[in-house]
Amino acid sequence: MPTLYVVATPIGNLEDITVRAMRVLKDASLIAAEDTRHTLKLLNALGIKTALTSYYEHNKLSKLDYILGQLEKGDVALVSDAGTPGIADPGAELIAAAIGRGFRVEAVPGPSAVMAALSVSGLPTAEFRFVAFLPRKAGERLAVLARLVSDPATLILLEAPHRLRATLAALIESLGDRKAAVCRELTKLHEEVFRGRLSEALGHFTEPRGEFVLVIEGAKAAERQPVLDEAVIDRLRLMKGSGITARDAVDEVASDTGLPRKQIYGAWLKLG
Repeated sequence: MPTLYVVATPIGNLEDITVRAMRVLKDASLIAAEDTRHTLKLLNALGIKTALTSYYEHNKLSKLDYILGQLEKGDVALVSDAGTPGIADPGAELIAAAIGRGFRVEAVPGPSAVMAALSVSGLPTAEFRFVAFLPRKAGERLAVLARLVSDPATLILLEAPHRLRATLAALIESLGDRKAAVCRELTKLHEEVFRGRLSEALGHFTEPRGEFVLVIEGAKAAERQPVLDEAVIDRLRLMKGSGITARDAVDEVASDTGLPRKQIYGAWLKLG
């Protein structure tokens, strides 16, 4: 059965293309590209003549049937403008549709701005959360950050130059002045990695240019807020079943977890 290859391409430096990626792009019957003009430059540099078709944000649904039809005839390679398709780039819908039709879907790994930034950040890498781009509207942006304020995982964001300063200010307001690595134009001629506090990054990037990846340290223990999770609910359920009064149960759980008494009592009432 033909295969849909999810092919990572260079994020700036052409030398980062892998030998396997070159072979797959050459041997595929079709390449589905985010921007055919951009990908054509890459193919010309590599001496590859494979046919191209566009697959981008505004046609990613209308183009599905055509690409899946081509996939029935032979292998298709999916590429984005840079990095790995489907990771903050078009591709997820096509990949899901191909899987749903029973086609083989295979990764051809390679360059990734997210992994590159994390690897040189100097921040913890064992656990991280990638949220791509924050919402454009300030209220929505702050709402997302409110959900992340207690997350101990290293946070990774993408950002455009014209929004960088607003995003840095929002991060300081919501998360505090944490350590961060602000990576600009990774693997390109003007690559820069600024390491320091968010406030220092805001002072450094007065006129941002290029593409940015932000890596921000996670919440420390003192910053983490208690969460009313399933473990707390199960504990309340057991206490209620054993005949403990609501007041005693709320007092005990509030003392142990630091959760607000009102929140615990509301969960108690929902147990019926």
